[in-house]
Amino acid sequence: MKTAEIRSAFLDYFRSKDHTIVPSSSLVPASDPTLLFTNSGMVPFKNVFLGSEKLPYVRAADVQRCLRAGGKHNDLDSVGYTARHHTFFEMLGNWSFGDYFKRDAIRYAWELLTDVFKLPKEKLWVTVYHTDDEAYGIWHNDMGVPAERIVRIGDNKGAPYASDNFWQMADTGPCGPCTEIFYDHGEEIAGGPPGSPDEDGDRYIEIWNLVFMQFDRAPDGTLSPLPAPCVDTGMGLERLAAVLQHVHSNYEIDLFAHLIKVAAQLTKTQDLGNKSLRVIADHIRACSFLIVDGVLPSNEGRGYVLRRIIRRALRHGWMLGVRGDFFWKMVQPLVEEMGSAYPELAAKQTFVEDALRMEEQRFGETLEHGMRLFDEVAAKSGKTVPGEDAFRLYDTYGFPVDLTADIARERGLSVDMAGFEQAMEQQRDRARAASRFEAKGQMPAELASQLKPTEFLGYETISGKGSKVVGIVRAGKQIDQLGEGEEGLVILDRTPFYAESGGQVGDAGTLANGAGRLDVADTLKMGGVFFGHAGRWHGAQPLRTGDSLDALVDGARRQSIVLNHSATHLLHAALRKVLGEHVTQKGSLVAPERLRFDFSHFKPVSRDELARIEDLVNAEVRRNAQAEVHHMGYNEAIDFGAMALFGEKYGDEVRVLKMGEFSTELCGGTHVGRTGDIGLFKIVGEAGVASGVRRIEAVTGAGALAYVADEEQRLGELSQLLSTSGDDAVEKLRQLLDKQKKLERELESLRAKAAGSATADLASSAHNVDGIKVVAARLEGLDAKALRDSVDQLKQQLADCVVLLAGAADGRVSLVAGVHGKALGRVKAGDVVAHVASQIEGKGGGRPDMAQGGGNDTAQLPALLAGLPGWIGTRLAG
Repeated sequence: MKTAEIRSAFLDYFRSKDHTIVPSSSLVPASDPTLLFTNSGMVPFKNVFLGSEKLPYVRAADVQRCLRAGGKHNDLDSVGYTARHHTFFEMLGNWSFGDYFKRDAIRYAWELLTDVFKLPKEKLWVTVYHTDDEAYGIWHNDMGVPAERIVRIGDNKGAPYASDNFWQMADTGPCGPCTEIFYDHGEEIAGGPPGSPDEDGDRYIEIWNLVFMQFDRAPDGTLSPLPAPCVDTGMGLERLAAVLQHVHSNYEIDLFAHLIKVAAQLTKTQDLGNKSLRVIADHIRACSFLIVDGVLPSNEGRGYVLRRIIRRALRHGWMLGVRGDFFWKMVQPLVEEMGSAYPELAAKQTFVEDALRMEEQRFGETLEHGMRLFDEVAAKSGKTVPGEDAFRLYDTYGFPVDLTADIARERGLSVDMAGFEQAMEQQRDRARAASRFEAKGQMPAELASQLKPTEFLGYETISGKGSKVVGIVRAGKQIDQLGEGEEGLVILDRTPFYAESGGQVGDAGTLANGAGRLDVADTLKMGGVFFGHAGRWHGAQPLRTGDSLDALVDGARRQSIVLNHSATHLLHAALRKVLGEHVTQKGSLVAPERLRFDFSHFKPVSRDELARIEDLVNAEVRRNAQAEVHHMGYNEAIDFGAMALFGEKYGDEVRVLKMGEFSTELCGGTHVGRTGDIGLFKIVGEAGVASGVRRIEAVTGAGALAYVADEEQRLGELSQLLSTSGDDAVEKLRQLLDKQKKLERELESLRAKAAGSATADLASSAHNVDGIKVVAARLEGLDAKALRDSVDQLKQQLADCVVLLAGAADGRVSLVAGVHGKALGRVKAGDVVAHVASQIEGKGGGRPDMAQGGGNDTAQLPALLAGLPGWIGTRLAG
């Protein structure tokens, strides 16, 4: 059974069991800022398990793409060297949110494996947590698994409930026992059953883990039953494919066989078992899907991890003898294998290829030089690469230290990491630093479990009466009240305040009752579904949970935000029309003052392109199309033509904003009624912010009018200075600049003539020191370039000579020295400059025949110049 068929059969089975089939979420977690990447199937459902998010279904199944290449979960170093480690992998999962539990979960798993996938029952072993008699009984009595193939696993990690068969989300919160299913590859493979001393062998391979979340773990370690136990299962697609295709290594399954074959052709490698081919085949999946999900190579954060993976693949290509582009050419065969399951991969194929090609070209020369340096370092390092050498590779050639460690390991060497860290000083390893994220507006889990999601009223109104305070939070902890002057996050049962989301900033305003008011400075999303009003309380009485408040959003501020947000949608559509369909949103900020829109594009946007983009947006503004809001299912919305934005998490029912025939996007923000409300759209800046990412800043409405007025004022001031009208100001300025350039050329010519005359006089008055002509003089009105030219002229005229010329301006002295003819080898120009500069609070240096420096224009300078022939004589005598 091919990998694509396994994927489809899994989803079809659970569809038949009344599970909602959920599409894979992005590799970039939308609702968990503590994670670098989606590293397991449960990540998209984390808030559901914590109780802060409610779904319209209680059964789900999915194939979730996952990545483990950064932060705590990092398999990168093992990829290519083991049979089952990957950076990117697909996790098959089925979920129950308070619906079925152990019996049905086990029955579904057993039925799928033995009836659908036809695995021999005698080849399957299971493990259970040692106290989970219920799961043991279901396996033995209901499924008929013999007792000798059911293994009880106790606390084997040094603490209570610290076990391979006890799962917990964190130190506190939802947790519970799990049962794992293993496949026995046969006695010809080394290794023992799970729980035995030889369990790390390859004979018994875990293929499915069923987690039963039935407890809530308190800070003191006690377990309390959850009111609605859940099921979370995960089965690696690649591992299952290896079993069903009767191969021992994941890299031998059909998907990887195709990728490895193409990699071998591109690298002209005959040995299909070469580990470098495995690395390349694995890494093209990780890199391509990261780029599809909006990550681009950079020097920080997720982009840095992507860059590491790309460079690791390129180095393995280099090891196979490739010295040109090859890695980006792996995208096409990947699309052939996975494009039908992930249409977004096929749709962005060209963009992914361009991103990889650019990075490949950038790193090619770096790799060549870096590897040469590594060879030199390795030759003199014994068994350990010194930390300062690892740092030099990193600092000079852009080699991440883990790449250096990877190369060293292959050669039987290690890296002095302590020495590397010391050399880094204040800099930290970027991959680790990038994984440190902090959540904004933390929601206490116990409070989240008690509340219903906040009802948002802000689409229809900016005010509301009698909203109830259902929670108060400070520093991530629930508190009972806010006193006079105290700050906190106030959660209401319903609110017209928009919470920061999708790039739109949170609303400001006031919440008030007869006892006082909360001055709201910002509104934050907490736990994904609760709105926290951040502000300071002012009142005769404290604000308490249960109080009622009247809400009033700052209307003028909201309106400015609305105009800017709607304009970003029009801007996005205009960018795609002018620059191409590869343009996708990489981030945005919608604030009252202006909008900021980041998008994927690999070169600066030209002035002409910016003008066309601006014209397109303003044409839509003048068209004054109605901004229609539709609510529909996610798949229906995509069929409707809506664009889903990178990094956003969408539920089954989505909100679609359609502005005429120009823009249709999924968006939960607040918007104009008609495009004409925007008034005017004006681009105020365009720049690059990262590799392959550009940024446009713009203003709308009153902000755009103010910008135009300011520009007109500047033009008026310029016209006044030029004594001309605004229409003629550009031409008048061009004439002045041309005249300035002409005068500068004339001045340069005069300086050259003056320098020529001065050098003639200096040559005739040169000192003869032991057969060497010495000139030391100060020339007024010459800059450093003119001084160098004069030194060159004197060197040619005097043949065997030492020349030092000084020129001063604004209290600083420029020094230029030259040595020529027989003087070379006896006197160095750098020593001459350093001798004088060091005595006028300066420094300098350069080549033996030419050097320059500088210092302060002090009273000592004439004496130093006059004494130079004597100093030269001493040097020549020595």
